[in-house]
Amino acid sequence: MTPLSTDAAALRLAMVGVGKRFGATAALDGVDFALRVGEVHALVGENGAGKSTLMKVLSGALALDAGSIQLDGEPYAPRSPAEARAAGVAMIYQELSLAPHLSVAENVLLGAQPTRRGIVSWAALRARARALLNVVGRPSLDLDAPVATLAAADRQLVEIARALARDARVIVFDEPTSSLGNEDVARLFALIRDLARRGVSIVYISHALEEVFAIAERFTVLRDGSSVASGRTSETDASRLVAAMVGRSVGELYPRSPARPGEVVATVRALAGERLPREATLEIRRGEVLGLAGLVGAGRSEFLRALFGLERVRSGELRILALDGPRTPTERWAQGVGFVSEDRKSEGLALGLSVADNLVLAGLDRCSSHGVIAPARVERDARAWIERLGIRCLSPRQPVGRLSGGNQQKVALARLLHADADVLLLDEPTRGVDVGSKAEIYRLIDELARSGERPRAVVVVSSYLPELFGTCDRIAVMTRGRLGPARDVGELDEHAVMLEATGAGR
Repeated sequence: MTPLSTDAAALRLAMVGVGKRFGATAALDGVDFALRVGEVHALVGENGAGKSTLMKVLSGALALDAGSIQLDGEPYAPRSPAEARAAGVAMIYQELSLAPHLSVAENVLLGAQPTRRGIVSWAALRARARALLNVVGRPSLDLDAPVATLAAADRQLVEIARALARDARVIVFDEPTSSLGNEDVARLFALIRDLARRGVSIVYISHALEEVFAIAERFTVLRDGSSVASGRTSETDASRLVAAMVGRSVGELYPRSPARPGEVVATVRALAGERLPREATLEIRRGEVLGLAGLVGAGRSEFLRALFGLERVRSGELRILALDGPRTPTERWAQGVGFVSEDRKSEGLALGLSVADNLVLAGLDRCSSHGVIAPARVERDARAWIERLGIRCLSPRQPVGRLSGGNQQKVALARLLHADADVLLLDEPTRGVDVGSKAEIYRLIDELARSGERPRAVVVVSSYLPELFGTCDRIAVMTRGRLGPARDVGELDEHAVMLEATGAGR
């Protein structure tokens, strides 16, 4: 890796008045963005604010229509991603761009293979790959292992090593923690800080504001294609960032109506799954939001899936509404139990189908007559839910896969409401969702649980403790597959929950 300047005062990247149009739509409108040598700079904004478009311009995937860019004081206008990589600008996307069938070593040096007389020098390639993996803190990674066999965190490190193979001066991380556990996130942050100390400039894109404050020195906020705020993270707070992102004061991010717990709608006694959970006892009440905390892998998701019938129940007692014992997902839907998966793309939605089709999928009987689906009813019901939840789409017939993450999540929630679910099981309901959409989802959860006409029972799994404390009435902590007692949020704090989650508090 070529040594870089470590003068933190030096300007590495200057994007001035950047504009990009798609027809009549201005995706970027006079954006200014400055990145210094060896700094971690957060780029934040709601979905659709222009972050991805700006980074596509930077990475050579799109040509700018207005403005200018300088890299280390020289004009910079890449005509392709290959040109950008050659100039030292690398992108680490949320969906990694590795060749899964190739080995670790081949991926690290892909496009930069050392050659001798036109023939790849495999000994030099392996030595260079090993040196780069040492830089990213993973020297023991098997050079010959196909990338497809690696864990998500290791695949990400291979991608970073590949960026360093091209002597990257700027590395853009786009939602890099979306598939990582807490320990892997901590290791990634340590690596990012080390890269910054070496003089690499980092652009960090994330919807998780706690990550922004943990890793970034400065920030820039985009809204509606324009840069609207920038500064040092140490001189602002989450509420001011949120206000800049949405263009208005959101007030309380977590609305909390008075809780009025009602009848018990689900009773779980010593429930054990095939692998997880090991033991879970719980009562779920109508009119409350019940949170499940714990570390990734503790068994929270498996517990929700067992309740819904997606995971096998090995032992224990289970009663939801009027049905005893484990049931299939079809039976759960029929009795009024709805489930939103943490894996929105693979399980939560049919991405190739339209917004309307996804909305009515679990309640087709409401849109049919004598077993025949009525397209007019589908359209009518879809438009009603689109309006109620504020789902931003071109029409009910737009493929749901083309919506932003926040709007996709609203579609998944609307499907539960269209199916008239009484018990809502929500696994990481705001993962990968921008802060404005998070606020709307929190309001919806509060409305569903507190509705005077028909309060629902809501169970939320979340890895973000402020979210649980902000939305839930009670919280139970899962530790290594065992669920602790649910307690009022007023009796807990984040420190106590983390102690229990790690096993130190039990």
